[in-house]
Amino acid sequence: MTIAVLGTGIMGSAMARNWLKAGETVRVWNRTRAKAEPLAEAGAQVADDPGSAVEGADVIVTMLYDADAVAQAMEAAAGRIGPGALWLQMSTVGIEGAQRLADLATQRRLTYVDSPVVGTKEPAEQGKLTALASGPDEVRDRVETVLRPVAAKVLWVGPAGQGSRLKLVANTWVLTATEGVANAFALADALGLDGNDFLKVIEGGPLDLTYAHVKGALMMRREFPPSFPVSGAVKDANLILAAGESAGVDLAAVEAARRHLDEVARGSHRDEDMAAMYLAARRA
Repeated sequence: MTIAVLGTGIMGSAMARNWLKAGETVRVWNRTRAKAEPLAEAGAQVADDPGSAVEGADVIVTMLYDADAVAQAMEAAAGRIGPGALWLQMSTVGIEGAQRLADLATQRRLTYVDSPVVGTKEPAEQGKLTALASGPDEVRDRVETVLRPVAAKVLWVGPAGQGSRLKLVANTWVLTATEGVANAFALADALGLDGNDFLKVIEGGPLDLTYAHVKGALMMRREFPPSFPVSGAVKDANLILAAGESAGVDLAAVEAARRHLDEVARGSHRDEDMAAMYLAARRA
């Protein structure tokens, strides 16, 4: 297959590399070309614009920041997309964004599969993401074949748009879990305790969580190399809260997480890992 990957940030670049390792022909495009250039060494063809990337491609993958970025890239490429191309929309765009992109696909007569992924930098690099695929049943087998090099698990969750809904639910858990870890470590620090002792308390029990150990280690070191950047977490929190408001659900824990994320984003941590929310909880 020829796969066009639009968006080569943390996730898109890792996915492109795994498709290359699987022997696929991969073209990549990124608004900032410098972020796509390293993939040339792995065998990818780096395109100057979205149209050049998608021309003749069997599969188009969008892994961009938000629905606006996806729509702009696909509109720019529309005239050069070949018949029968499959569009795998894998960005986190929320409910309204997924519908907007589905409408765009209908207008352009594209086969659209809404398939955001669960996972961060390491599972993306290892090809162990979880894909939440939703779209026409007749392309299910094809989608699962395409995703095999990048996803350890592909969940088929129904008509297009259901994937984006489930992604919001999954990220609700991610945000609130990280907020809980940040609260625990901030309080332990303020009370003069060693955060490692908190991890020993939960280790091996029903309250243990690998995420607590991973994010807790970053919080104790106060070093936040990006796996899930603050900027993306803020965007996702806003999408979740919008969905909750529309559905009449009180998501107070997500609101607390957004408040802490907003605070560190206004500082110098926008491009660092979301574990930096600890700094807002600690008021450091």
